[in-house]
Formats: sequence, structure tokens, C-alpha cells
Amino acid sequence: MKYDVKMKVNGDLVEEQVTSRMLLSDFIRDVLGLTGTHIGCEHGVCGSCTIKIDGVTNRACLIFAVQANGADISTIEGLSNEDGSMSILQELFSKHQALQCGFCTPGILLAAQEFIDGPGVTVDRETVREVISGNLCRCTGYETIVDAVVEAAALKIEGEL
Repeated sequence: MKYDVKMKVNGDLVEEQVTSRMLLSDFIRDVLGLTGTHIGCEHGVCGSCTIKIDGVTNRACLIFAVQANGADISTIEGLSNEDGSMSILQELFSKHQALQCGFCTPGILLAAQEFIDGPGVTVDRETVREVISGNLCRCTGYETIVDAVVEAAALKIEGEL
């Protein structure tokens, strides 16, 4: 049996039919063709499938597509500027070489952006480590990721972001 779902994804209205067991991560990748949302552990542990639902980060591999009916979803593809250029946070990841293979990067970027956009943003490295702790990276050692997020947080505090 198929169910109608209607949601906004990166600002665009999407209306599709899905089975009751289709994961939101599969819907985003296979139906919408937004392959920046990666599928890693499929248990919600690695963070590679992180997206925002109604402004809050969530694991797309733990949510059925039918549960997102009516939601406003943002994926990594929605993080870039309207003209398609990289956001400041993405540019800082590039500047600090805060990515290697890139598999974890979309989830980390979305978690970091949520932190930077939220209340109580700080340049404290321990806080930044805690913010990204739900995302596993096997390549970078995290230091360059923390450097990029700390610089972005400083720009936000200074009103330049």
C-alpha cells in the first residue's frame, strides 16, 4: 500500500507516494535524488544521514518518510547559498581542510550550522566537540573540523555571519 506524502525539501514542495516502510533517508536519496544525505550505519549512530526537520537535526535513517508528511526538511543540498555558491561554513571547512573522504561531512555541516544558528553560540572548543560528537569521522581526527566551526562561531558572534 502506498501513502501520499507532502513536504517541503530545501524550500521546494514535494508530493509523492511512498510505502509505509520507506525510510526518509531512502526517500531523499532514491526518490528525490538528493544524494548528499549519506547512509552509513542505518542505526542512527554515525550521523551521516543527518538532516533538519522543522529546523532541528535528525537522523533520516530512523524516520519513515510517512512520518515526515507536512514537515519542512533541509538537506546538505539546502545549505548552500541561493545562487548555488558555498555557505560561509562550507567555505571554512574547505579553508581548514576539515574534510577528507567527505562521507561524514554533510551530517557534520548540518549539526554545526544548527549550533551556529542557535542560541548560546560560543567559540569554546569543548562545546564544539560536543556539538559534533554525534557524527563519526574516520579520516580527519576532528581538529580541523573544530577549527572551522570555531571560526564560523566567532564570525557569528562578531555579527559577520
